[in-house]
Amino acid sequence: MRESAGGFEDPSAEVLAEAAAAFGLLASSARLHLMWALAQGESDVTHLAGRVGGALPAVSQHLAKLKLAGLVRSRREGRRQVYYIGDPDVVTLVRLMVGQLTDRTRHAPARAPRLREVGG
Repeated sequence: MRESAGGFEDPSAEVLAEAAAAFGLLASSARLHLMWALAQGESDVTHLAGRVGGALPAVSQHLAKLKLAGLVRSRREGRRQVYYIGDPDVVTLVRLMVGQLTDRTRHAPARAPRLREVGG
């Protein structure tokens, strides 16, 4: 790590790449919704699909990607696969971002710029 002008150390390229990969996975509104839902408690794929309004195969694919990245985990209960949060720190990040954006939309003037408009 190298020290930056503000006195903080710059993260390694490996850490930055890992963070970018995690943010990339969360850049999907469907996967973000799944993380939000799982932050409320563990669930099986059928319940999650109903909650996020997705088709079962698509939700299963999203969960597989999140699981591969270690953001969610699963365990078998009889014939059901139950999913739960694998990284509580990511939940903190998701709650912070969604909460901030929710507050911003509630208290914003009628036409404040949106992140997707600014970021492209």
